[in-house]
Amino acid sequence: MNKVERFFLFAVLLGFCIQIVTGQSESPGTGTAEIDALPLDEIRTFTEVFAKVKNDYVVEIDDKKLLENAIRGMLEGLDPHSAYLDKESYKELQEGTTGEFGGLGIEVGMENGFIKVIAPIDDTPAQRAGIQSGDLITRLDDTPVKGMSLDDAVSLMRGKPGTDITLTVMRENEDKPLVFTITRDIITVQSVKSRTLEPGFGYIRISHFQAHTAEDMQRNIDSLRKENNDALKGLILDLRNNPGGVLNAAVDVADQFLDKGLIVYTEGRIKDSRLKFNAKPADLLNQSPLVVLVNSGSASASEIVAGALQDHKRAVIMGERTFGKGSVQTILPMANEAALKLTTARYYTPSGRSIQAEGIMPDIIIENITLANIEKDSAHIIKEADLSGHLENDNGSPVADDANKPKEEETPLSVKDYQLYEALNVLKGLVLQQKKLG
Repeated sequence: MNKVERFFLFAVLLGFCIQIVTGQSESPGTGTAEIDALPLDEIRTFTEVFAKVKNDYVVEIDDKKLLENAIRGMLEGLDPHSAYLDKESYKELQEGTTGEFGGLGIEVGMENGFIKVIAPIDDTPAQRAGIQSGDLITRLDDTPVKGMSLDDAVSLMRGKPGTDITLTVMRENEDKPLVFTITRDIITVQSVKSRTLEPGFGYIRISHFQAHTAEDMQRNIDSLRKENNDALKGLILDLRNNPGGVLNAAVDVADQFLDKGLIVYTEGRIKDSRLKFNAKPADLLNQSPLVVLVNSGSASASEIVAGALQDHKRAVIMGERTFGKGSVQTILPMANEAALKLTTARYYTPSGRSIQAEGIMPDIIIENITLANIEKDSAHIIKEADLSGHLENDNGSPVADDANKPKEEETPLSVKDYQLYEALNVLKGLVLQQKKLG
């Protein structure tokens, strides 16, 4: 063992000794410090590799860089979501939870060495360019992403607003790669939007769960009530392509529609990772019908909301099976202003279902299809009123044929968004059923 190896082995062993003395190696769930035997052979192998890279690599590598790369590799080998966040990456993560950051506007993860798009964020350069949930990014400009760390890929996608980056994408059912040139921008995420679809029927879109999402949603529902003269019959909650976000925000959103009961619980090895979140009175909609729209881009916090409302039979879940990210990442700040993003637990719905790699199966599956609007030739349509000698209607003045037609320039909802169109039909049916049942 040479000088470098001896020094590094000593440093590693010293670190273990400090951990033991301070009690940090205490096994979870026990009252005594059960110290596992140090993996000396593996430590020796690590120091040998470190020394060979230090001495023999084609160019000289800084010790700090080597050790940071070792840390990154250790975490990235665990799962797609654990990572080492250097000072800059940690800062960007904090900015993302407040709703403003620079980049393209996509939530990404790793899959088979490529960057997988979990979901594009609403009203961002990526969404406007046509990036879709499930896309696999294979190149960033001329740089292949195979073998690249997720943090390095994200760093390449981020950059000065106004600059371009070219993404090469593999997409299911496409014969050849797709190429998108996207202009970076400051991404300001408005996490909640709303509108009235038809009188009495409201629509809330949550694109991302941020610190104030629940409060923003409540304000939007209040606005919908005012728009509909306090006669909001039902609501559609759209969580499609919502990649998740802050856990407490998801819990608070689900809580707005539940009077009581468990919303979600987490299970992990350490005590702090075993948590339960319960609903508090009262239901913001007063038990008015609720439909939740999800798809394969609905992940993490979105799945918590959908799973809780489904288990409590509070909402009808419609759309496509969700992404299946059922793990909890804890941000652990480090002394050097960096942080660890470490998977520490799994999510479970109130009935005990694990979301991980399974997702939430909708109550009603609606594929994302596109309908064409077929123009009717009214000159060739014959109705009773066109028949010679037909009886007159005795209910008063007849209703003009075009009275309830949408304006010519308006595109029907069934063409613009078929899934939303079907969700509205189901919501109307729920309102009618509730009315009949009193």
